[in-house]
Amino acid sequence: MSLFDIVAGIFQGFGVTVTIAIYGLLYAIPFALIAGVLQHFSRGGYRLAVTAVIEFWRSSPAIVLLFVFYYTLPAFGIHLSAVTVGAMVLGMNTGGYGSQSVRAALQALDKGQSEAGLALGLSRFAVIRFIELPQAIVAMTPTFINEAIQLIKGTSLVSLIALTDMTFRAKEISELHYNPAGIYTGLLLAYLVICYPITIFGRALERHLGKGRRLADEF
Repeated sequence: MSLFDIVAGIFQGFGVTVTIAIYGLLYAIPFALIAGVLQHFSRGGYRLAVTAVIEFWRSSPAIVLLFVFYYTLPAFGIHLSAVTVGAMVLGMNTGGYGSQSVRAALQALDKGQSEAGLALGLSRFAVIRFIELPQAIVAMTPTFINEAIQLIKGTSLVSLIALTDMTFRAKEISELHYNPAGIYTGLLLAYLVICYPITIFGRALERHLGKGRRLADEF
């Protein structure tokens, strides 16, 4: 079996991999933004509660979370599809890391800007929405691109809950044609084909945002 045939066979699981990645991002991005903002601005017990939620998703191994949500929850009468579990676990796990990028970006902003917004009569929510968060998003975009790539690579774990993604297809091919070196090299190339263009896009976006920030600083 040629390397081309191996890669072609592996890409039969491409649809599942992409589906998990896209749905995972739909969990990751809102969770990262909301949790990061709340952790930065909340105080006392509220901050502890937000931090506890973030650390649960960020500090727990993704593979263990997959098993817990897919195999343990049904014992309590909660049944989630494999796609839902895969997307939610990988998305929230990635979002937990992303929330710290949001928090760090907000902390790095000049406090004078928010104070000026409040002095002009803007509400605290308006200051966050129109002044602080747009600047923080620009600063955290390169990190978010990296987290997206990590999420895509993490989709290889969903084969453990019987989803026929690219890794699952590689295992199937390996069972039919015993050639682990060639098959898993093909799997590596398949993920590289997916992730490397995103890396290039991220670098281009970072350069574009850098130019925009320099122009803004000049004015």
